[in-house]
Amino acid sequence: MTSLPGEWGIIAHPRSRNEPETPERPGESNRMHAQDGEGSALMKTWQKYAAEVFGTFVLVGIGTGAILGMKQSGEPLIVGVSLAFGLALITALYSVARVSGGHFNPVVTLAMFLDRRIGLADAGGYVVAQALGAFLASGAFALIIGRATVAASATGISSAINEFEGFIVEAVLTLMFVFAILVLSRSGAHTKFLGMGAALAAVHMIGIPFTGASVNPARSFAPALVGDAWGGFWIYLAGPALGAVVAWALYKVIVQGDTDFRDDLSEIKDAMST
Repeated sequence: MTSLPGEWGIIAHPRSRNEPETPERPGESNRMHAQDGEGSALMKTWQKYAAEVFGTFVLVGIGTGAILGMKQSGEPLIVGVSLAFGLALITALYSVARVSGGHFNPVVTLAMFLDRRIGLADAGGYVVAQALGAFLASGAFALIIGRATVAASATGISSAINEFEGFIVEAVLTLMFVFAILVLSRSGAHTKFLGMGAALAAVHMIGIPFTGASVNPARSFAPALVGDAWGGFWIYLAGPALGAVVAWALYKVIVQGDTDFRDDLSEIKDAMST
């Protein structure tokens, strides 16, 4: 459970001013303490939640806006939409990751909780904030072009696969994306956010023809709610959740060399019971 040399995490969760400092384990820096590049490591709780709302609004707004615009103009979707989601993530990360850690995705928050970079209470707050940010993005489009049109940005599986196969696709795509996030978030390179955006763009290029490539329950939730398009919605909850859990497990084994999960599971259980 020791940190890698030189680890630091902007995606790691900044501690609130009113949140007690947790003791560090021997040889490990406190992963709950994020570095924001400007010397301030403590953020108020409302700032973190507001940053998650804004970042998710940017991500879902730009990504689904590209879908709607390209369908309107008849432009090919795969490359353009993939780049839109990747660039949107980069934009959101460079804008507010130093405030909240830059999750903008409930399953990224899930992975960070499993890795004990964020507490249970804040994880719940982040998920609510992400759902709100995504809803505001889809809601804004509904005001402009109507709810029925927003439904065109909802995720849905291809007629070439069934729902179970769609579930597997979402799990695998999320596994690849979240694994990259877990690794890159510990990098000290200023270009780490470019890698995160590239990872999101890459999984979209693979997944759009099959499931629409959600890898983000908040991204699927908002257009489904606003556009009343709930077909196969469970795929976009269960698939990404499973993918995030497996990504975290692989991260522990491959990157940290930790094959004994008993201490991890004990700490997760303690976190959930407090």
